[in-house]
Amino acid sequence: MIAFIAPGQGSQAPGMLAGWLRDPVLAEQVRAWSEAADVDLVHLGTRASAAEIARTENTQPLLVAQGLLAHRDPGAQATVAAGHSVGEITAAACAGVLSPTDAVRLAAIRGRAMADACALVPTSMAAVVGGDETDTLAAIAEHGLTAATFNGAGQIVAAGPTEDLRRLAAKPPGGSTVKPLKVAGAFHTRYMETARRRLAAAAAVTPFRPPRGLLLSNADGEPLDRPETIRRRLVDQVVRPVRWDLCLLTLGRIAPDVTVALPPSRTLANILRRQLPALFVMSVSTPGDLRRVRARLTAASRTREATHAGV
Repeated sequence: MIAFIAPGQGSQAPGMLAGWLRDPVLAEQVRAWSEAADVDLVHLGTRASAAEIARTENTQPLLVAQGLLAHRDPGAQATVAAGHSVGEITAAACAGVLSPTDAVRLAAIRGRAMADACALVPTSMAAVVGGDETDTLAAIAEHGLTAATFNGAGQIVAAGPTEDLRRLAAKPPGGSTVKPLKVAGAFHTRYMETARRRLAAAAAVTPFRPPRGLLLSNADGEPLDRPETIRRRLVDQVVRPVRWDLCLLTLGRIAPDVTVALPPSRTLANILRRQLPALFVMSVSTPGDLRRVRARLTAASRTREATHAGV
């Protein structure tokens, strides 16, 4: 089995599409996605500054676009797909639930809606690294904050009003460090309710199909198989915690032969290697990395065929 994992916001970098757009076929694809999503992905992926691509409305479709440029359907081979936050939209497209065009379009709508929600109340997020999980959750709740993301490897992200985050940072839970994140607001909390409603309206008129293989949910790490359930989960994820730690537990239980970290791959690949060192992880950062991945996938497929044939 082959797994694909897709990153969320914060992993973007200037020029991230430049290498991919040298291929005229991929360049034409990105132009088509740009038109469908009403966002200039060519500019954002080549010439835009770090500040411009860090804007939520730009980051989200850009990340999904790059992940889908790197994804290659392995055909008959069994797959599992999982994505972190907006990366769950990438994963849904990898699993055949969404068309690539619809995935990029929904990511753009999601990004714009979340950016608008961030402007309503001054909120943000901060990573609490290290320490005891029970103590961390108690401290987050004590300050009126929400545990918005469980990343595994001893990291929980708190979200809420900026003043409450400052108080948490001034008095971190024992044995932990609080690191403010450069984000526009409190994602995956009740502060994103207006964004949830806008995304729900867009998702309601978007085709969702049954997944090929397994698609893991950020809500609980478990596979989803019903299109309506996937639609609802992708929408509700905007206001609910991301349980990436539970997705990791499921990946460890499934134990895929190869796990491909789609670009920008560094953050998720590092978390996976720390938490599940027995898994074979391949990172895709540039188009050139795809040759190495294809070779590995071909080898894994041949090994499986030989095993099934009793060789």
